[in-house]
Amino acid sequence: MPPTLTTAAPAVAAPFRARGPVSAAVLQHLVDGTATAHTALADAAVVASVDIERDDDLQLALFTLYASAYGSIEALRADLEWDPALIATRRVIEDAFERSLRRSVVVPTLPEPTADAVARALFSLTGAEGGPSLSRFLARKATVDQAREFLVHRTVYTLREADPHSWAIPRLSGRPKAALVEIQSDEYGGGRPDRVHAALFARAVRGAGLDDVYGTYIDDVPAVTLASLNTMSMFGLNRRLLGAIVGHLAAFEMTSSIPNRLYSEGLRRLGYGDDVCEYFDEHVEADAVHEQIAGRDLAGALAEDRPDLLADIVFGAAACLEVDDRVGRHMLDAWSRGESSLRQVAGR
Repeated sequence: MPPTLTTAAPAVAAPFRARGPVSAAVLQHLVDGTATAHTALADAAVVASVDIERDDDLQLALFTLYASAYGSIEALRADLEWDPALIATRRVIEDAFERSLRRSVVVPTLPEPTADAVARALFSLTGAEGGPSLSRFLARKATVDQAREFLVHRTVYTLREADPHSWAIPRLSGRPKAALVEIQSDEYGGGRPDRVHAALFARAVRGAGLDDVYGTYIDDVPAVTLASLNTMSMFGLNRRLLGAIVGHLAAFEMTSSIPNRLYSEGLRRLGYGDDVCEYFDEHVEADAVHEQIAGRDLAGALAEDRPDLLADIVFGAAACLEVDDRVGRHMLDAWSRGESSLRQVAGR
């Protein structure tokens, strides 16, 4: 049986439960202002961690620190966004996280720094055959409970869709900036609040009987799901990683159209209507256009203008594919064992 999903606000002040000493200390500081030695705790936890990319305590701590920058969790105090101790802790965790990603992500041979060559390389990278397909499983085999779990995992990013990539806008100029603004304008509804993609997804979540308040299901999702958003947040929030966030967005858009068509087919197979499927239908057409803009006019043009960023553009694209694939593999592996892909939290 799948676990009971968290749908009510927690009884304590913290918006979600800590998963270890680092996340506990970070939450306490950001919620009630009580500063503890979380930087020292983070240093020790990084050294002790077997795999930081799947470490629940460190990934939740990093998610919480990034949530403070986004303003996505109201319980986190706005006046502590730039607290020096919290920033120091964030640097400790994200530096270790970045080093780990650069070791674990396989980066292909770099193309020539021209728009056409980079676009071809990215299309080749994103078009390569991977492992078992989550979208095909949702289309053909998933149960209602599994489809709802899929939506729960997606709430961590998609209720804030496009925000991590928007950090790059003020850091770009010329062709890449115009291309990114064109993509993001569509993501934010082209001036129509009801067409903002995050709002469309919130409608899908409600239609599936789930809670659309951001952060509701943080307790339910594993570290790999948090790591997916943390990857793009790290790329977006650090100016030195401009190439990586651009490459990430390019890969994200290039691998969206066909999976979203399959997700929509699967949800309709399970009896869901337009209120749930519209979000996925919207991305079938929109992302078929976005992938061309992202590949050539954004990533390709940036590499042409800034050849020094080429390696990070390709790294960001490869990291997007690898980290998101881990989330899909986690779900499929759990379901193949007849288990839930969500965390079992005692006393919930």
